[in-house]
Amino acid sequence: MKRVRVIGTGSYLPEKILTNSDLEKMVDTSDEWIVARTGIERRRIAADNENTSDLATKAAQRALEMAGVSADEIDVIVLGTITGDYPWPATACVVQHNIGATNAYAYDISAACSGFVYALSNAVDYLQAGRGQKALVIGSEVLSRVIDWTDRNTCVLFGDGAGAVVLDLQDGDSGVLSSHLHSDGSYLELLYQPGFSTRHMATPEAIAAKTNTLKMQGNEVFKVAVRSLTDVSKEALAANQLTSEDVKLFIPHQANRRILEATAKRLKLTDEQCFINVQDYGNTSGATIPIAMDEANRQGLLQEGDLVLMAAFGGGFTWGSSLLRW
Repeated sequence: MKRVRVIGTGSYLPEKILTNSDLEKMVDTSDEWIVARTGIERRRIAADNENTSDLATKAAQRALEMAGVSADEIDVIVLGTITGDYPWPATACVVQHNIGATNAYAYDISAACSGFVYALSNAVDYLQAGRGQKALVIGSEVLSRVIDWTDRNTCVLFGDGAGAVVLDLQDGDSGVLSSHLHSDGSYLELLYQPGFSTRHMATPEAIAAKTNTLKMQGNEVFKVAVRSLTDVSKEALAANQLTSEDVKLFIPHQANRRILEATAKRLKLTDEQCFINVQDYGNTSGATIPIAMDEANRQGLLQEGDLVLMAAFGGGFTWGSSLLRW
């Protein structure tokens, strides 16, 4: 049978590092407070001249290089982001132009921190439906520009970055086994960015009130996130008649170490099965999973035949999982 395989991974992190010690000088917080509650020690911040498309372009180029695939071989580009260069057109179209993927159609998906899992599922469906042979799936964010840097409850959490994978439709048992997507709009106001938009216009009053920045009720998000990540991970395993013992590597959305540890405990996964890098990059929303996958791949942690479980949760609320055999 034909399955969609990951044949190349890539990531890009901006050069600027913002440590917890740096944040101590900006808001009323401390390194101890941040680490105890989130596990985050540092995060990357895009330069003034770096946009979401720039980060995505570099991650895509690195994934293409690893895959040994030229840009004009790509049939579809799907980019998960909530911090696109423009309200429209899609940032994926900017990336398409940047890399020279002249034969690809391109579009964005807005599913917050679940953006990469949603984008991956879309791309897999297109290839398996005969709509192409190769796809480029990207998660890229510049969250530093939608954060209120005076709000210690949110500014300590987020960072900038991008990750990408190249997919190929091939014969064999390896590849994406299944994806499982969910959403519930009733939770919207627990985690969202109200403006600027057609609903919340960029009036002088709105700008002064910082209504363009991310809003979050952290304690409530925590509870739903752990439950949803656990349930959707179990759903993926059950759909393929597998158990947590079969998983070689669990790559969750890197939101908060406490969330990840609570989820892993519920899934009965060992520390060796879980890939966590939130300490280095913070929460990069839709980019966390492809960044982590690229790191794990380049560290030699993924070998042919390994079972990889990915799960994400984000504003909307959205959540989802993908299970693949490497």
